[in-house]
Order: sequence, then C-alpha cells, then structure tokens
Amino acid sequence: MDKIVIQGGLPLKGRIKISGSKNAALPLMAASLLTDSKLILSHVPSLMDIQTMMRLLKVLGIHSSMMFGRLALQAKGRRGHEAPYDIVRKMRASILVLGPLLAKLGKARVSLPGGCAIGARPINLHLKALEAMGAKIKLEEGYVNAVCPRLKGARIVFDDVTVTGTENIMMAAVLAKGRTILENAALEPEVTDLADLLNHMGAKIAGVGTSTIEIEGVDDLGGASHTVIPDRIEAGTFMIAAAMTRGDVILEGLNPSHVDALTQKLRDAGATIESNGSRLRLIGPREIKPVDVKTAPFPGFATDFQAQFTALMSVANGQSTITETIFENRFMHVPELNRMGAQLEVKGNMVVIKGVERLQSAPIMASDLRASASLVLAGLVAKGVTDIHRVYHIDRGYESIEKKLRRLGAKVKRAKVRY
Repeated sequence: MDKIVIQGGLPLKGRIKISGSKNAALPLMAASLLTDSKLILSHVPSLMDIQTMMRLLKVLGIHSSMMFGRLALQAKGRRGHEAPYDIVRKMRASILVLGPLLAKLGKARVSLPGGCAIGARPINLHLKALEAMGAKIKLEEGYVNAVCPRLKGARIVFDDVTVTGTENIMMAAVLAKGRTILENAALEPEVTDLADLLNHMGAKIAGVGTSTIEIEGVDDLGGASHTVIPDRIEAGTFMIAAAMTRGDVILEGLNPSHVDALTQKLRDAGATIESNGSRLRLIGPREIKPVDVKTAPFPGFATDFQAQFTALMSVANGQSTITETIFENRFMHVPELNRMGAQLEVKGNMVVIKGVERLQSAPIMASDLRASASLVLAGLVAKGVTDIHRVYHIDRGYESIEKKLRRLGAKVKRAKVRY
C-alpha cells in the first residue's frame, strides 16, 4: 500500500494542464451500452475509477482499449445484464449502467453501489423514475432487478437535484418509446457533456443546461467520437492549492465558467485570478481572509470542493463556516486536519473554523476521495514532513497528482508503507 509524503512550506509556482473529467467520463463510458457501434472517447484520464468501469463494461459485453487518453469501446459477443457486487462495490458511479442496460436489453440486475463513505446517496430517485417509465423493479439480495421490454416516455419530476439520477434516466429515455420530460434536472457540466455525446449518437435531447430536459426516444443509436470535458474538480483543487501556498500557478486546458462559484470565493479570500479562454492564472494572497461557504448544486459551490476549501480556511486569518447541504457525512477530513493543528468544530451539517497561522505535520489517513485531496493541501503548508496514508482514494480521482505538484515545485513523493 502506498502513502504520499510531503515536505511542506513551499509556494506552488508554474503551469500545469488539467486532465479530462472523471465524473464526465464515467457516464460517457456507460453510454456504450446503448449501441452496437463503436464509441471513441478522447481526453480520458488514467484513473482507478476508469479502470473499474472498463472491467464492469467487459462483464456486460463491452470491450475496451485505452492508449494515451483515447478510449475505444464496442459491444462484442454476448451481452450481459448483471453488474456484480464485486465490481460495483468499488465505485458508486457503477449504478450508471442500470438505465442503459434496461433501455437496450429490457432487463438489468445491478448490485447496490459502494464507493466513498460520504453518506447514503440513495438511488431511490433513479428507481422511482424507471418505474414511472414502466419498469418492474425488485430489490433482492442486495441487487436491483429491473425488467421492461421497452421503456415508455414519462414526465419525471425529481424530488431533489441528482446528477447521476439525471444521467441514468436520460440514458434510459433515449431508447424509450415516446417523449420523456425530466423536471428539476441537474445542471452540472457533466450532464451536458453526456447529452452532447448522446445527441452525436443519434439521440434527440433538448433543454440541456436547464432544469427541464426533453428526450424524444429513438429506435437505435450509432457510434460517435467525443472529447471529454476538463475536470473542474481537479482544476479547483489546484486553484485552492495555489491560494493556500501563496503561490502563482497557471492552469491550462480548463473551462473557467465551470469553476465560477469557487473563483468568487477564492477572490473573497484574497486571491488574484485572471482567465483567458481555457487558461487561468491564480496568485495567492499574502493573507488568507476568512470566507463562509455553503455547498449547492451547480452552478453553486460544489460539494466536491468543500473539503479542500475547509483546508484553506484552516489557515485563514479569522473565523469562517462551511455548511454542507449535499451529503450528510462529509466532514471525515476534520479530525485529521485537527491532528495537524487546525481548529475545526463540526456542528450538525456545519464546520466552524478558527484559522491558525500554520499547520503542523502529522501522520494522517484519507477517508474518501476529496478528503484525501484536502489532506494533501494541508501537507503542502504544514511545518515538517506529512505522511498521508490510504492514498488509493486519491488515485480514484486525480491523475498523477504528486507528479503535477512536483512540476509546480512541491516536495512530494509516493512511497510504500512498510509494516
């Protein structure tokens, strides 16, 4: 098992290129289940979650090959309809195969998902929508069993905004008979990216980027080539890292509009930010100002930035609050940051932060993907050498993070843990 070792105290300086979005690539890969033709995805990041999805799709009859960020996917031989527990438990995004399987094959057996321990993240909204489209669904022995010869269009009103729910039902609806209307649909860029691919495959989707999406079902979909959007969460993480270390970093290959909410909060914290096309420069402040944050669905402040921004506020000059509205259990990084000298107190769905002048190194342990990123940021500014254990979490969502940090001047390395 690996750990990441960081010698803190150096400002980040230089430029890096942002990888393709994991959260966009996974549903794009699941869309391969909807066609017998080949899909070509470019700008795909090399991550554990991508490998997990490739293994899952192979079980379902989709063969794939990846080289230098170019991923080819195509159905070959017999199709499968069961997504087994042994694979699905490793990644919650595996539930994204449910809608496409049901739409294409008329049946699906998908294990209830696993992944990061940041809350229940129930799939009841997915199941309720599929039932409204005519599916017969039973939960048996930890599996979702769904059957429907052909789904029928319906008006779906999501009780809460759900990104994977919107993506799953959108994929189910493209092969359904008739029109499907999704109300209170997610606005995230990853949803738009999926809709763009589906339309290139021959789907008829309108209203993308709004809360009402209309889908006119078609009989078949073809192949397509598509470039995955930049990873806004990776970009935001490096923006926070630059601010936190009082650095000067240029990010290339991102979409600045995808990080508008974070950009405003970083400016409030004292950072100087300039963007031009797909390029953004952030200069960290001499003194980090305290800023209150409340997470919200896009275009609000993303929950996936919450842990990293908490780390930033832990060294701000004053008191701030972070309120989490998306997940009920996303403060597991707080005890680890406190081990490093931060003064954080969780009160319900809020953490109250009293900024300290500097964090101290300590052996710490990652609990989930974004929590692990926050601990890396903390290590960058801590006095001494910080060891971060269980970094397999970070490998799920950040492509070669230690290499990119070294390019910016950080003293960081990966090492084997010896017991």
